[in-house]
Amino acid sequence: MTDTATGSPPLVLTFAASDPSGGAGVQADLLTLASMGCHPLSVLTAITIQDSLGVEGVQPVDADWVADQARRILEDMAVDAFKIGVLGSVENIAAIAEVVADYPDIPLIVDPVLASGRGDELASDEMAQALRGLLLPQTTILTPNTLEVRALAEAEDEECSLEQCAARLIETGCEYVLVTGTHENTPQVVNTLYGKTGALRTDRWPRLPGSYHGSGCTLASAIAAMLANGLELGDAVREAQEYTWQTLRKAYRPGMGQFIPDRLFWAREEAPARDDGAAAPAASDSRDAH
Repeated sequence: MTDTATGSPPLVLTFAASDPSGGAGVQADLLTLASMGCHPLSVLTAITIQDSLGVEGVQPVDADWVADQARRILEDMAVDAFKIGVLGSVENIAAIAEVVADYPDIPLIVDPVLASGRGDELASDEMAQALRGLLLPQTTILTPNTLEVRALAEAEDEECSLEQCAARLIETGCEYVLVTGTHENTPQVVNTLYGKTGALRTDRWPRLPGSYHGSGCTLASAIAAMLANGLELGDAVREAQEYTWQTLRKAYRPGMGQFIPDRLFWAREEAPARDDGAAAPAASDSRDAH
């Protein structure tokens, strides 16, 4: 919602790496946040060499520069939500954790990007440990896929269920965990939101054909945008999933690799989607996820 005193839309600050292809990273965040009615603010954490095929290199930004970028903005503007993506280094994680600790009332949405869609490593074991120890205790909602939630929960035993993995992360202090089912071999993509009492809601989405570059960035940024716009968490999660699914449904393939979500699908002339036969998504609530 617009700030009536300043005329400003909600402000969301994203910490993320640059992606020259515009498919993921800070570029994806900026497009998503703007598309959903927010003014995006950004702190660059790393520079990458990548295209729609995959990541070839990552150069972290100096941690002092990361902290100084954020402090400068936060001293000037009242931010409504934080969103975190690729962090680049352990030092950057520590710096960002220190910054956001000064703003405990601002929702913190963390997309724990451990690898690219192709499987290129974007976070070392040391970085995953730092994420668990420094950022998860401050996180409002974490948005891992099933591979990431198992890795972050250190679930070496395959018998550890997704609910148990989410519970381990919530025990660190993270308030909610939205586990996405994009990497599972299921007819539908099943996303489940967990809280301290277990599963709060489950949403099922038709699995679309193709592979996508930046879908996780889009979802996490969309949740941040909805929270910044004043929605309760359960409603924000639902609306963000609906938006993300539509961006994937209208995705395009400008290069030789993955499809890129169309975050501005609503602003373009109506064109046939690639899945005209897709059934309507379904959702079920176990309880009010506020």
